Amino acid sequence: MKFSYVASQPDGKIVRGTIDAPSQAAVLSFLAQRELRPVSILPVTAGGGIFRAHINATDIIFLTKYLALMLRAGTDLFRALDILISDFEKPAMKALLMEIREALERGQPFYTTFARYPKQFEPVFVNLVKAGELSGNLESVFENLSVMLTKKEDLRRRIVSALTYPAILFIASMGIVTFLVTFALPRIADVFKSGGFTPPAFVAWVFVIAGFVSTNIIPIGIFALVSAVFLWIFFFRTAVGHAYLFSILRHVPVVRGVLQRIAIQRFASTLSSLLRAGLPIIDSLELTATAVGDYAFETALQHIAREGIARGLTLGDAFRREAAFPLVITTLIGVSEKAGHLDEVLATLGTFYDSEIDASIKNMVTLIEPIMLIVLGGIVGLIAMSVIIPIYQLIGQF
Repeated sequence: MKFSYVASQPDGKIVRGTIDAPSQAAVLSFLAQRELRPVSILPVTAGGGIFRAHINATDIIFLTKYLALMLRAGTDLFRALDILISDFEKPAMKALLMEIREALERGQPFYTTFARYPKQFEPVFVNLVKAGELSGNLESVFENLSVMLTKKEDLRRRIVSALTYPAILFIASMGIVTFLVTFALPRIADVFKSGGFTPPAFVAWVFVIAGFVSTNIIPIGIFALVSAVFLWIFFFRTAVGHAYLFSILRHVPVVRGVLQRIAIQRFASTLSSLLRAGLPIIDSLELTATAVGDYAFETALQHIAREGIARGLTLGDAFRREAAFPLVITTLIGVSEKAGHLDEVLATLGTFYDSEIDASIKNMVTLIEPIMLIVLGGIVGLIAMSVIIPIYQLIGQF
């Protein structure tokens, strides 16, 4: 098995390499014989890359932020990577940094290592690093990336935080309903049947449904789990499912507004960063289309790039032809293009919509909670009535 290692010499110099060994213990023995202190030892996959699944958004933000700080302080890139390799405790990040340094030593561009891991590093990230490397402005690019990624992660956390309480409420309520339907109602129904009592029609139907669910709880549970996995894969892992999900959500009034604001914020922030890095406008629009996360905006941006700008239209005219963007956005883009400060206006627009998203999410949650309470309360109330009404009728017979 092949292992990749990073180690320090007695004088503090960092060395790295790969070795074929039966285990990590053998690698440790190899390093000890050469008076090297191990920093990181990781297995290398068959494809030549190091497993990168455990690198998350926080790791990438940390990486961009500290690379920007070190480059701003005048530290050369190789020295900055050595410091980060020593400081990072996470094995996957150590391996990534080591791989980046080895690629640089072989004369490969900086961005090529990031490009090998598209699941962790999006095309926008890779192309911004590429532009910064070509222009000699990596420090500024990493600063912009750290800000952009921080805002993106902060937005994700705000959405998750806002939806946590409704999700807990829904799960708890469904657990109570499942318990009542699976365990409580069938036993109550048996009591009435054994006493020869005939409940009202709607109560009888509730008892029938409860009996069916109780008898087939395992097949129903398996079906529900398989369906949930299928829908998750279809809606979130395929382009067709993702587009279909958004087409459904766009018809929900409050949700539609939140999704539109999130898409506009991503569009403005991403396009601003790409233009500041010096990428051509067509390439910037194409890359922004992959980052907005909204099918309508993605299609519109591709049309603007391929059928508008590529055919000689101004940016303002190309945007005005697409109905997906609100009029205020197209107007601002047209005016700022003529004034020559498009990237600044887009950055301001992204900041503005970032604050608008908070208000939209709060409004959405404010409406979701009472709707959930009414629906779930109605279900629990129906079950309660199915128990109480027969009991009152049974008592009335005595």
